[in-house]
Amino acid sequence: MGHKGKNYRKAKEKIDQLQQYELPEGLELVVSSSFGKYDETVEFAARLGVDPRKADQMVRGTVQLPYGTGKAVRVLVFAKGEKEKEAKDAGADYVGAEDYIEKIKEGWFEFDRVVATPDLMGAVGKIGKILGPRGLMPNPKSGTVTFNLADTIQELKAGKIEFKVDRTGNLHVPVGKVSFGNEKLQANIFALSEMVFKLKPATSKGIYLRSVTLSATHGPGVKINPQSIRNPIH
Repeated sequence: MGHKGKNYRKAKEKIDQLQQYELPEGLELVVSSSFGKYDETVEFAARLGVDPRKADQMVRGTVQLPYGTGKAVRVLVFAKGEKEKEAKDAGADYVGAEDYIEKIKEGWFEFDRVVATPDLMGAVGKIGKILGPRGLMPNPKSGTVTFNLADTIQELKAGKIEFKVDRTGNLHVPVGKVSFGNEKLQANIFALSEMVFKLKPATSKGIYLRSVTLSATHGPGVKINPQSIRNPIH
């Protein structure tokens, strides 16, 4: 087990490790236990009652966080002709085709999300083994294989994120920055949880949302009452 510094140990002393906090109080603890010298990311971790080894229990989707993640998103678009111009006009950071495929083969990764028009997916597929393990491969289900480039790019820039349960049934999703404050972080978490519940597999048995933990990048985890992460308005 790695050695934790005194700042971490001091932050952890504020938190009752046996208690499940209501969301507002839990977020206050997450923010107050953040000790980084920069604006740390708030991470949402949940354990779901699914078996991802079964195709009909895979939980995967996208969600538009109302306040974004607080991170500037660099978007690479594979497009040609008129669609190349549309992508540039919409604010894509990089637009091209074979030129960027070659750059990626050589180890270039100065981007966060990738979008492709359907006609170029054959070419993009050549680097699928490079993009796939990094979670960067365009996918029709997540809306990143499309001819509707303008809307897609703007959504990604505004905070649309993709999430996927891992092989052990856990979700790990960034939901904002410590500087957002309680209200904005709650709004982002409510949006995420609503989508996670919409995607509940019909074959999932028992308790679906089994546990929730929030933490800042370097801070200790704070256990949250799963029932409190759903928007009470709905």
